[in-house]
Amino acid sequence: MIVWIFFLLAVVFILALDLGVFNKTPHIISTKEASKWTLIWVTLSFLFSGVIYWLYTTDYIDNPDNLKPAVASMKFITGYLIELSLSVDNIFVIAIIFASFKIPQKYQHRVLFWGILGAIVFRGLMIFFGVMIINKFAWMTYIFGAFLLFTAIKMLFSGEEEDFQPKDSFVYKTLGKIMPLTSETDGEKFFISTKTAKRAATPLFVALIVIEVMDVLFAVDSVPAILAITSDPFLVFSSNIFAILGLRSMYFFLANMLAKFSYLEYSLIAILSFVGLKMLLHDFIHLPEWASLGFIALSLLVGILVSLKFGEEKVLTDNTEEE
Repeated sequence: MIVWIFFLLAVVFILALDLGVFNKTPHIISTKEASKWTLIWVTLSFLFSGVIYWLYTTDYIDNPDNLKPAVASMKFITGYLIELSLSVDNIFVIAIIFASFKIPQKYQHRVLFWGILGAIVFRGLMIFFGVMIINKFAWMTYIFGAFLLFTAIKMLFSGEEEDFQPKDSFVYKTLGKIMPLTSETDGEKFFISTKTAKRAATPLFVALIVIEVMDVLFAVDSVPAILAITSDPFLVFSSNIFAILGLRSMYFFLANMLAKFSYLEYSLIAILSFVGLKMLLHDFIHLPEWASLGFIALSLLVGILVSLKFGEEKVLTDNTEEE
């Protein structure tokens, strides 16, 4: 329990340092700044795998699956890469939400900051109940596996889907029935006084709520995917949290380059299919941990390389067809 407490305190300290020191004054996050922080978060995540190795050589952390330190470390990295890869779709949606509600770039970091706090709470609850369900009902592993495989197949054959429209969403319409909304903004405030209401929600707050709900929906895929790698609560939670903490910098780093990574979706399909099949066939096939990590890392690498080589050509072709 002491490890959990220290880990959560460290997360709170990092977030407080982020908002209170590094981003105290609202500003536009440049690509250079975002790339620097993305590199920092990725480096910290891989360094933490060394902490995982050390923890699982001691009695400081519960080890319900009796994992060897090297295996625990690889499972953490694998879970982190899965969550990171599945966050790409989330980045697309966040960009659409910000554009729809016309959120100024210099205030987007604040929205994502508070969004991360909510994501940590909701992910924690989903992981807690997910681990509990799998440990109590072993057959749920097959349900999760089938769901991930279904999601992958749906992504493969869905083709061009209708664009997500945040203002037409159920969340936005429901929020409008609960509280007054305004299109006016006042700096980075979430609520302001208007002529018609003493306390109306600004577009920043509305965007925050929509992002939170969308994150929960994305977690329905990502949490079972990590549970396919391990049901160890600390490994699942910590890998999720590191991916979430790095999501903001990754968003600002990729926001202007999303079109170039158009082929990365096929990497996500491959990863979801892999973990889904792994859950369905876990009684018959036991892959070594390095094989799972290798497949997921290779899928991401191939998707990135193919996107960088052919992604821009695809965008130019699509734009020509539209004209």
